[in-house]
Amino acid sequence: MKFTLSWLKEYLDTDADLTTITDTLTAIGLELEGVEDPGEKFAPFKVAYVESAEKHPDADKLRVCQVNTGEEVLQVVCGAPNARTGMKGIFAPVGSYVPGTDLWLKKGNIRGQESNGMLVSEREMGLSDDHEGIIDLPEDTPVGTPFTQIYGMDDPVIDIGLTPDRSDCTGVYGIARDLAAAGLGTLKPIDTTPVKGMGDCPIDVDLQTPDTCPHFVGRLVRGVKNGPSPDWLQKQLKAVGLRPISALVDITNFFSMAYGRPLHVYDADKLSGNIHVRLAEAGETLDALNDKSYTLAGGETAICDDSGVIGLGGIVGGTSTGSEEDTVNVFIEAAYFDPMSTARTGRDHGIISDARYRFERGVDPDFTQVGMELATKMVLELCGGEASEILIAGKKPDATRTIDFDPAYTEKLAGVSIDAGKQKQILETLGFTFKGNTASVPSWRVDVEGKADLVEEVVRIYGFDNIAPVSVRSEGAVTASAETKTQMRTRLARTALAARGLNECVTWSFMSKELAGSFGSNDNSLTLSNPISSELDQMRPSILPNLIQAAGKNADRGTPNAALFEVGPAFQSVKADGQQIVAAGIRHGSVSSKHWSGADASRDIDLMDVKADAIAALEAAGAPAANLQVSRDAPDYYHPGRSGTLRLGKFVLAQFGDLHPAVLEDMDIKGPVCGFEVFLEAIPDAKKKGSAKPLLKLSAFQPVERDFAFIVDENVEADNIIRAAKGADKDLITDVDVFDVYQGKGVDEGKKSVAINVIMQPKEQTMTDSEIDGLSQKIIAAVTSKTGGVLRG
Repeated sequence: MKFTLSWLKEYLDTDADLTTITDTLTAIGLELEGVEDPGEKFAPFKVAYVESAEKHPDADKLRVCQVNTGEEVLQVVCGAPNARTGMKGIFAPVGSYVPGTDLWLKKGNIRGQESNGMLVSEREMGLSDDHEGIIDLPEDTPVGTPFTQIYGMDDPVIDIGLTPDRSDCTGVYGIARDLAAAGLGTLKPIDTTPVKGMGDCPIDVDLQTPDTCPHFVGRLVRGVKNGPSPDWLQKQLKAVGLRPISALVDITNFFSMAYGRPLHVYDADKLSGNIHVRLAEAGETLDALNDKSYTLAGGETAICDDSGVIGLGGIVGGTSTGSEEDTVNVFIEAAYFDPMSTARTGRDHGIISDARYRFERGVDPDFTQVGMELATKMVLELCGGEASEILIAGKKPDATRTIDFDPAYTEKLAGVSIDAGKQKQILETLGFTFKGNTASVPSWRVDVEGKADLVEEVVRIYGFDNIAPVSVRSEGAVTASAETKTQMRTRLARTALAARGLNECVTWSFMSKELAGSFGSNDNSLTLSNPISSELDQMRPSILPNLIQAAGKNADRGTPNAALFEVGPAFQSVKADGQQIVAAGIRHGSVSSKHWSGADASRDIDLMDVKADAIAALEAAGAPAANLQVSRDAPDYYHPGRSGTLRLGKFVLAQFGDLHPAVLEDMDIKGPVCGFEVFLEAIPDAKKKGSAKPLLKLSAFQPVERDFAFIVDENVEADNIIRAAKGADKDLITDVDVFDVYQGKGVDEGKKSVAINVIMQPKEQTMTDSEIDGLSQKIIAAVTSKTGGVLRG
C-alpha cells in the first residue's frame, strides 16, 4: 500500500516528521516496506537554459545546443524537433539515471560532436508516453530549479506491507486513523453532507444475487465534461504508481486509494436499458478494461445490461460501457460485493485489480452510501453536471457486532498491565464505542471478532515495545504441562542422534506382513483390513525394516554408506500397552575418515558404532548411562554373537548389534548393517527431583593410574570385571577401561587374560603409597569375589 506524506497529512493533523511516522507505522503493525524520496532519486535533474541550438553539421535532424545549467555551459546534441534557442527544459547530466529509458548517461560523441548529457522528454522521465519533443518549460522558470519541485514530485512515498486482515488500511484515511490512535496527531473529520439530487435516477438496478451483491448504490450525473484530471490529482496518482486516464476514471482510483472504497463509472448513454446484477452463465464473454477478453465459466457475479455482461462485480469493468473523453452522462456505481465470491472469480480468471484487492478483504459496508456522496461531490467539482437522487437497491449487510470488554483479559493474554481507562481510550480512538462493558465494533473493522482481537488492538497501539521481554528459557515462559515426558525424551534423543551424524527419516507406520514377521510380529490383529497398498498391510513391529529398505534404495542410487534414524511408534499388539515410542537407527556400509598422512582410513561399521549411538540417545533422554548393564538377549533379527541389550536390572532400555544375515538376505540388502532401538518410555524416572549430579569439578590433586591383569574363565564378560573394579571404591575410582584381552601361550585353555586400567582420583589430599596399595588390594579382592578371577602373575 503506497501513499505520499502530503496525502496522509490531508487526513491527519500532525507535526510529526517522516521518520517518526514510519517508525510508528511499524510499531502499530503496519510494517514499513520502504520510503521512496523522489527528491533524492531525481536530484541530478534540473531546469536549464538553451543559449543556442544550431543545426548539426553532419545530420539534418540533430541540433547542437549550448546548455546553461546555472553552474556551467555544456554542449548537448539533441534530436528533439522542438529544441530551440531561448527555451528552458530539464537537463540530465552525465552519470545520471534516466528512468523512462533505463539508461545511465555517459559522455558521448555523436557524428563528430561532443555531447554532455541530454535534454529529456516526459516519457524519459516517466511522466507520460509523450516523446514527440523535450520538456518545454515557461520562460520565467528559474534556471537550476529541481525537476521534482517543478512537477510536485518532492513528496516522499511511503510503502507499507498490509496483512490480509487489515482491509481498513487499504485507504490512506484508515492509516491516518491508526496513527491518530497511536498519538501522532488528530484525525480530520470527513464532510459527509449529502448532495441534493435533481429528480429520480432513471436507471434502475435489479439485484438477482443478493448473496454475492446484497447492496448497490447508483447515481446518474448529467452534463459532465470529462477530460484530464487536475494536476494535484494526477500527481497523487502518479506518486503511487497509477496512470492518470481521465477525470472520471481518476476519481474512482482516488477513492480506492484514499478510502479503500472502489467505485465504477459507466457512460450512461452506452447502457442498454437497466442494470442487472446476476450470476453469469457459462460461455458468456466480457471484453474488459484491462485490454483482455474473458469467457465466463458460470457462477461469477456479473454486472449486466440488456445487451449482456458489462463487468465482473468487484473486479473489472467492460469496454462497452466505459467512460471516455466524450462522455456526457455518467452512471456511478458504489456496491458491496461478497469477499469470497470476489476472490474466487478473480483467482479463476487470473485478474488482479485494485478493486479485487479491497473487496476480497472486505470493505466497509456502511461506507457504501457515504462513498457515493463524496464521489458525487468530486465529480461535480471536477467535471460539472447535475446529479440525480441516489438509487439504492438491496440492503447493506448488517455490520453490527458487540464484544464483552474485560480490561483484565489484556494482562492475562498479553502479559502487560494497562490501565482500564487507557484501554478504553485507545479503542475509542480506533472507532469502537461503548455501552457499559460492551464494545461495539466499527463497521470498517471486519477483522475484529472476539475478546482476543480487542486485546490485540489495545496492545499494538499501546506499543509492543512496552511489553517486558520474557526469556524462552525461563521456567515461567512455558507451563510445566506444555511438554510431556515422552515428548521431551523424543526431542532430546532426536537432537543427540542428529549430532552423531545420523540423518532423520520419516517412514510409513506399516510394512508387508511377511517382513513384519521377520521382525517379531505374530499378532494378526495388527493386519490392516483396508491397506493403502498390498505391501503395506501390517503395522510395523520395528522401525528398523523401513530404515534398512531406505538404506538399500540409497545404495542402489550410488550412496552406499547410510546413517539413518527415526523416532516414532512401533506396534507389538492392539492392547493399550502394545505401542511404544522408539528411537531407532541403522548404519550401513563403511565409515570413512582421512588420516593426516592422506591415507584412506575407512572401515566397516560394527556393533560398537551403534552401541555408542544407543548410549548417546539414552544419555540425552535422561538414562543413567554409567549404570547401564549389557546382556546378550537381543531379539532374533539381530546376529546372535554380535548383539546385545542395554538394561537397568529387569528393564530393557535398548538393543543393538549387527542385523542377522538371513534377514538381510531376505530383504536383498548387502551388509554390513548394524542397528539399534532405544525404548524411550522404558527409561525410569529419576528417584528425586533435582538429584542430578553436579558438573565435574577438576581436582587439584594428581590422579593415579594402575594396571591389573586377571585370569578369568573365557565366558566371563569384561563388563563384570569393570563393574567389580569400580565397586571397590566408588568415591576414589573414577574410570575403569579394558585395554587388552589375551588367550594363548601362558594362559590355560578355557581361560583368558583381561587387562584393565584403573584411574584413582583423590579429592581431599594426595594419596600415599600405602593408600594406593590398600585400594589396589581392594580392587583385586572385589574382582576375585565377583568373577572368580585371579591376578595374573
